[in-house]
Amino acid sequence: MDALLAHGSVWLLSACLALLASGLLAGVLAGLLGIGGGIVIVPILYYIFRLLHVDPSVLMHVVVGTSLATIVPTSIMSSRAHRKSGNLDMAVVKRLLPGVLIGVLIGALTSRYLAGEWLTGIFATMAMLIAIKMAFDFKAANLGATLPSRFVTGLFGCFIGGVSTLIGVGGGTLSVPILSSFNIPMRIAVGTSALVGVFISIPGTLAFMINGWGASALPPLSVGYVNLLSWILIVPASMLSTAWGAALTSRINARYLQYVFAAFLVATSIHMFYGLIK
Repeated sequence: MDALLAHGSVWLLSACLALLASGLLAGVLAGLLGIGGGIVIVPILYYIFRLLHVDPSVLMHVVVGTSLATIVPTSIMSSRAHRKSGNLDMAVVKRLLPGVLIGVLIGALTSRYLAGEWLTGIFATMAMLIAIKMAFDFKAANLGATLPSRFVTGLFGCFIGGVSTLIGVGGGTLSVPILSSFNIPMRIAVGTSALVGVFISIPGTLAFMINGWGASALPPLSVGYVNLLSWILIVPASMLSTAWGAALTSRINARYLQYVFAAFLVATSIHMFYGLIK
């Protein structure tokens, strides 16, 4: 608490307002565009923590770890809702899961030894690719009529788990297009990806807590690389505003908003890359 108060009341108020706003925005965009919260939370946290002068040596690790933590409750609730609706294919989950868990382990171990600049570069690259996909509305390529062998499916799961852990997303950003490319209906791909997100976010969060345990220059109220103040403010706000976004789908042209968000991701990616080379 002393460390928190040392930052001053203005810092604390600014942080709380910015984090609440980011949670609300993440929820609205998730409801409107059907995108995972992590791809929204990570760039917003990146800008907020920079403005609040979080030490650059831990900034990106805290951003990614905190984003993974915010995904835990939302992915659990989402997967339960999809299961009730019949949109969750447990057979697909079981085939992906071993590879996903191995990927999360690889991502967690890798993040422990990667400098923040590397995590920033990885996210900036993925953000640019996702923005291009959104802007041009690329559809998933047809890779087959059904999922491939267990080994190949496991490799896809490993890729999903590893990259998602490194960039702080729940997996839907990668698993939905991959599953769709193997002729799995979109509603099943989305529901299945929600449960995959549970198995990415929980061990990923624990790993970032452990990896950052005892690290210096962490922002106040952090457990390792997970900032609890951000979690407390973002999660309720995003869960509340997701319903608002869903309600707005009939009133707002989501395609135009998709262009705006794609432009935001491009700007974020360029800003991150510029920060790495300057």
